[in-house]
Amino acid sequence: MWALIRRDVAQAWRAGGAMLPVVFFLLVATLFAFAVGPDAQLLGRTGGGVLWMAALLAALLPVDRLIEPDRLSGVLDQLAVRGHSDESVAAAKLVAHWLSFGPTLMLSVLPAAALLRIDADALLRLEAGLAIGTPALAALGLTVSALTAGLRGAGALGGLLMLPIAVPVLIFGASVLNDGSGSALKLLAAVSLLLTAGAPFAAGAALRAART
Repeated sequence: MWALIRRDVAQAWRAGGAMLPVVFFLLVATLFAFAVGPDAQLLGRTGGGVLWMAALLAALLPVDRLIEPDRLSGVLDQLAVRGHSDESVAAAKLVAHWLSFGPTLMLSVLPAAALLRIDADALLRLEAGLAIGTPALAALGLTVSALTAGLRGAGALGGLLMLPIAVPVLIFGASVLNDGSGSALKLLAAVSLLLTAGAPFAAGAALRAART
């Protein structure tokens, strides 16, 4: 499974798919800063929520490339023949998906926060929230990719499926910036743990159903 993780991460970087979410994330932050104008207080109040929405949409971009290429090329069938369970394959792809966009997205928050006039304390809470919440976004992306593999218009359908389910992650993630008690961060961690732990089983079941 480590070989599968390394292969998927390398493919994402070679194809440029790992940089596309980051470019999209920074583009959203830049356009929002220009649209709102130089009002530092307004940017500081709304910037965190905008960055969370951008992170959600950035995680959605590579959904149609997570499962479908390996399904078409027969890689998933070969792994099943060699005795690898669908759940373990899904778990490996989940780790690879997060590694391909999560760390770089968290680094790109630094220039985005400067554009949106987010102060240092809010930036630390934002980074903590993204460190906890991005695995949940990766889990949702993988599950939706497995459910829509082989369907026409899988990218658009994946967005329709993923966005409503991601609402709790978005709400708790954005609430972390203004919550001094830490309760929003705990709720975000609970939702993220639930989604991350359940994603390999849901995606594995979808892969097995598609094969039969």
